[in-house]
Amino acid sequence: MKNCDDNCAIGHDIVVSDDVKSYILQRNIDFRVCTSCGGPVLLSTTVKPPKPSDYEIYVGDNIIYVSIYQARYLDRIDMDMVPAYCDYL
Repeated sequence: MKNCDDNCAIGHDIVVSDDVKSYILQRNIDFRVCTSCGGPVLLSTTVKPPKPSDYEIYVGDNIIYVSIYQARYLDRIDMDMVPAYCDYL
């Protein structure tokens, strides 16, 4: 997997919002930004496992894996990428 130090991917920064950082740290699990029919979505890696081609963004001891297909279009990872049903997990 490619390591994205300082939240970089494909030559540009991907900013992780403070809300997303808190969300990840509270759950203490890894997440993945992947493609859905509605656009990019942030899912637990228990739902959508990472791929070897994913970029990694570190949040504490956890990792956000970013699909190479989404990385080129992302500037920011926000809570609007978390599906509503995930609040019940």
